[in-house]
Amino acid sequence: MLNHPATSFPKDKIKVLLLENIHANATDLFQAEGFQVENVKGALSEKELIERIANVHLLGIRSKTHVPDAVIAAGKHLLSVGCFCIGTNQVEIAAANRRGVPVFNAPFSNTRSVAEMIIAEIIFLSRQLADRSKEVHEGVWKKVANHCFEVRGKTLGIVGYGHIGNQVGVLAESLGMRVIAFDIASKLAIGNTRTAGSLTELLENSDFVTLHVPETPGTKNMIGAAQIAKMRDGAYLLNASRGTVVEIDALSAALKSGKLGGAAVDVYPEEPSGNDGKFVSKLQGLPNVILTPHVGGSTEEAQANIGKEVAGSLIRFMNEGATPSAVNFPRVDVPVVAGSHRILNVHQNVPGVLKDINKIVSDLNANIRGQVLSTDNDIGYLVMDLDQNVSGSVRDAIEGLKTSIRTRILF
Repeated sequence: MLNHPATSFPKDKIKVLLLENIHANATDLFQAEGFQVENVKGALSEKELIERIANVHLLGIRSKTHVPDAVIAAGKHLLSVGCFCIGTNQVEIAAANRRGVPVFNAPFSNTRSVAEMIIAEIIFLSRQLADRSKEVHEGVWKKVANHCFEVRGKTLGIVGYGHIGNQVGVLAESLGMRVIAFDIASKLAIGNTRTAGSLTELLENSDFVTLHVPETPGTKNMIGAAQIAKMRDGAYLLNASRGTVVEIDALSAALKSGKLGGAAVDVYPEEPSGNDGKFVSKLQGLPNVILTPHVGGSTEEAQANIGKEVAGSLIRFMNEGATPSAVNFPRVDVPVVAGSHRILNVHQNVPGVLKDINKIVSDLNANIRGQVLSTDNDIGYLVMDLDQNVSGSVRDAIEGLKTSIRTRILF
């Protein structure tokens, strides 16, 4: 547990570790708060991270750094993890929850960048432009029209109709495409998008299929030989979601046989940890196949937006205890009460905790000026504003409860 003083932990003692070339505006925001910031260009291995995490309060990562329970346990002072990307599967978020560590991400910031890349790839696949460009670079002049099509009037099937999926649909409609979408959750269709009743229905009726789903047990290998067999002959498959969603062997076989007319893949089951890593895939060298190195959200605009969004979430958590966008934590966002001290307590979600805390408050004759408790299956998160004169004693007593996981005091 942190040995906090009677007011907020000094900002100039808060240490932030940012990995994987997180945008500089995140560093600027943290430093403006007075935090100490260390930047590392690449990802760290589990062993390296364990060695460096002991005195870190905030950890920022992207998609290549894995944060298992062993790392979280080693972070004795770790208060929060920020994933400067959309996905959070690289963090063992259930373990972080049990240890009282909220995890934040950026679910919206790179939406437009990914959507624009998908639209560009649809046109490239339909015209075989990647192959023609490669040939001309090699001195080959192959001017052909066979198997090259306009996208106007074609049907785009979107699997996963979330923030990215619906933006892809809007852009596709502007090109004159018909759009159908499938999602396991009920979603309001935008524009003229039609909702498919099943994945099979979507696959059977689409000229292009683009995947925008998270990595879950339900999406692992969701597109394999059986699903590809249901697609139209000559159709195209695009995956900018997660590498485990598509069975690469099945996709490779379908491309070689001519069942599919092409594919665009940005994510893979196994990816190099950095730009100096070697990449090998069965999709390499196949005709009309666009392979990109996980760059769907790699635009300057997206990275700047992500840096601002995630850093902002981490700063609000540090300064106010706010968790409205945490992915693994009870969500609390309480206005600051002027002239009070705020106690933040994460505890085991078992019967009697709030009774014990309120007894402490009563015994110390403390005046509660605001109190919010939110829980999930494993933990409770209490935000309590008290008069300043007894807040330190209240904090110490709450921290001493056997059910307490983490306790801090602010202001």
